[in-house]
Amino acid sequence: MKKELNNKTALITGATQGLGKEIAIHFVKEGANVILCARDLQKLEDIKSKLKKIQSHSQVILSKVVDVSLEVDIQNLTKFTFDNCKTCEILINNAGIYGPKGKFEEINIKDWLNTIDINFIGSAMLCHYFLPFFKKQNYGKIIQLSGGGATKPMPNISGYAASKAAIVRLIETLAEENKGYNIDINSVAPGSLNTGMLDEILISGSSKVGEEYFTKALKQKADGGESFEKALSLITFLASSKSDGISGKLISAIWDDWERWPKHKKKLLDSDVYTLRRIIGKDRKMNWGDK
Repeated sequence: MKKELNNKTALITGATQGLGKEIAIHFVKEGANVILCARDLQKLEDIKSKLKKIQSHSQVILSKVVDVSLEVDIQNLTKFTFDNCKTCEILINNAGIYGPKGKFEEINIKDWLNTIDINFIGSAMLCHYFLPFFKKQNYGKIIQLSGGGATKPMPNISGYAASKAAIVRLIETLAEENKGYNIDINSVAPGSLNTGMLDEILISGSSKVGEEYFTKALKQKADGGESFEKALSLITFLASSKSDGISGKLISAIWDDWERWPKHKKKLLDSDVYTLRRIIGKDRKMNWGDK
């Protein structure tokens, strides 16, 4: 059986836990070389050791301690990647945090800004430094992890929501800027996964995140959350040649029938479907709000 990512090389941020860890394992099983990065050296060594047990003799597995909010770390990571690998075709911006929880005027603003630095600035810097290499090789895949924060307000988790909306709009913009270079740039909403981030919400409690969101998190914990498999299938699709030509979209692993999209590439590219857009009155059959 052909492996989807045979001989491809992928950089994965936030690769030691949650979805990032699952992506790393899945990609190695699909034949990819991987560069893993995160802030915790011991956790990097642990996942690297696990992957080496399932790798083929020809696969490359590298790791590097990186804080994605620091430009010097991103510069060093870029150099490390292209010094040690002939090519790198796939960039997966997965690293992210919820940040401080509570009313915006009551939270620590430095912690809030740190959330923006990790979720938005970190992903933006990785795109900034990787794009010249992708252009030079005339091929690349940038896959940005997004989530519910990009498409709706998230009271009491404002740093997360603001950063995710910002990075999705940047991804759409970069897709437009880089037409003609065979670089596909997309965002992914993986669904409500039971990871450490969910536990973080539960630990914070309803007084911080609000009763509605806390109750929803409790139910998700009890029900098991969405399947990792759906998110991994979509991310693998976007990393593979099957998705060549699909770019500038925010894609839900749960709700979108993305497997059929390759048959409709022209319509996708000529339309603003699956993107962030302002809703006007006419969109909701209100005839009194628009000129």
